[in-house]
Order: sequence, then C-alpha cells, then structure tokens
Amino acid sequence: MALDPAKNAGPWLLPGIVRSGMTTETIGQNALAIPEVEFARVGEVEIAFDVHGDPSDPVLLVVPGLGTQMVYWDLPLVEMLTDRGFRVVRIDNRDNGASTVLRHKGKPALPAMMLGIPRDLAYTLGDMAADAVGVLDYLGVDGAHVIGYSMGGMIAQTMAIEHPERVLSLTSMMSRTGSRRDAFPGVRELAALMRTRPTNTLDSYLGGMETLAAVIGSPDFPTDKERLRQIAAVAYERGIYLDGTARQLHAINCQPKRDRDLARLDVPTVVLHGAADKLVFPRGGRATARAIPDAELRIYEGMGHDIPEQLWPRFVDEIDRVARRAGKDS
Repeated sequence: MALDPAKNAGPWLLPGIVRSGMTTETIGQNALAIPEVEFARVGEVEIAFDVHGDPSDPVLLVVPGLGTQMVYWDLPLVEMLTDRGFRVVRIDNRDNGASTVLRHKGKPALPAMMLGIPRDLAYTLGDMAADAVGVLDYLGVDGAHVIGYSMGGMIAQTMAIEHPERVLSLTSMMSRTGSRRDAFPGVRELAALMRTRPTNTLDSYLGGMETLAAVIGSPDFPTDKERLRQIAAVAYERGIYLDGTARQLHAINCQPKRDRDLARLDVPTVVLHGAADKLVFPRGGRATARAIPDAELRIYEGMGHDIPEQLWPRFVDEIDRVARRAGKDS
C-alpha cells in the first residue's frame, strides 16, 4: 500500500530529518538537535531510526516505551554504550515520533483500550516487534542485543518469542509479562497517565510532562528538570500523537499473557526494575525474571518509572554483562 507522507508518516519535513545517509548527530550533554534519522519500510509503515557507534561493533537495538520517542534514551547514555563497544540503534515505534502515524486507524474506545478488548484493534505488539526486526533487516543485521523499556520491554520480549534468532541478548527494563495481575498501576499514577496533557503549545506540553515525571519518576534520584524540558521540547518538535499512544496502549492490553512463551526462551536475559515503580510495579519485573530461564534480576531501590542518570553506569554494566554472556566479544 502506498503511503501518503503528508498524511501518514509524521513530521517528515522537520529540520534535521533526512531520508538517507548514516546519522552524524553529535553526542554530548548539550547536543539536543532534532536527530537525523533514516527510515526502514516494514509493510504499511516506515520506522524511523538512528545509528551511533562503530559499524563493526555488535548492534544494540533500543526499543522505547508507550508514547516515548528515541530521544528519551539520551545521547550521553548512548555514548556510554558506544564506549563499551556497541553500535547503538534507536527507533521510534509506529504511531510515534518520526515513524508512520496510522491516523486512518482511528482512536480505540476507552473500555476496549483499558480492558484489552480487541474490537477495532489497529495492530498488535507482534506487529511492533516485526517493525523492530524490519529495521535490523534494513541494516543487514542478522542478530542484535535488544533492550526495551516499559512497553519497549514487552516488544523486546515479543521479538525474542517470535523472532528468537534475531535476539542475541535481552534486557527487559521496567516491564512485565502481560499478566492481568500486573497490568494496572497505582491509582495516583494511573490518574497522572490518563490525565489529558495539552499539546497545543510547547509550554503546555512541557508543563504536563513535568507533572507526569513528578508522579512516576524516581523518588531517590531527582530529575534534571532542565534536561527533561530540553528532551521534551525536541520530542514536541518531532511530533506528539495522543491517538497513536492510545492505539499503542490498546495493543499492550490486548496481547495475551506471555509467561508460557517466555519460559521457552533460550537467550541471555537481564531484568531491570525500580523498587519504587508504581506505574509498572516491581512484581512485573520479578514475574518476567521468573518466567525466562536463567534470567538475572536487578531491583534498584529508590528508582521509579524512568531512567535516572545517576543509575546509567549500573544499567550500562548490566547491558554489557548480559551481552558478554551471549558472546559479545567472541
């Protein structure tokens, strides 16, 4: 099916977004230009991605969470990973950022979205996992180390289940197995997540993001508010699609529980989770680690549902360690 870029492919004409050529985005604490991206066509969608690091290094694919763009996996963190010998590939999931926005699919009804009723389901997490595999195909990469956070962890798990030969190691972060027991966040966190955040102006959007971060973030690791505003401003310029986020949430809640499929995996895995996460409670991470054979579990005291800079060195250590278990340097 031919796509009309003006209708379906997000903010194609934003400065800094290109259709070909490897990215040259500068890595550094102050580098927050809109990232240059390439596009991999996967069926009816085009998935935006960027690449950092030595082309000869093994690929680490980073899959973002619900309504979250590649820019939230911050560039200094990318640099820490490239310094460990990874070629880091960040993607925007479908319906987000610079990837195809499926406006013609409509917005799911609230009861169906929240209760996992597949009426008018636009796509599945399996489709989103296939999108990520499609990026690897475009790059000519047979297998990658994969990290996914929040919804991205669910997509990464689904990649390992449905495309096991493509996932060399798995890092599941702030995620869960799809069990209904772990599906609903705390009352305050759910209210913050469902509260409409205005997107008509940059200032209103930034204010809404700061409010959300204050509720779901890490109590022991204060957020750098100015850095958050800078990243959120880049995300805003790239495109915010609330109906797309609703379609993603519908896909999350419609996927069957993955426990039995996870139990059949044969892939080095580490599960990272915050002890203070009340959006996806730690029991979701524990259940994931129990389900996957020989998975290692790391629970971080004082961490909520975010990626605190203070813990980046520890995250990088774990990502590198599980990749080495998979033979990263062999």
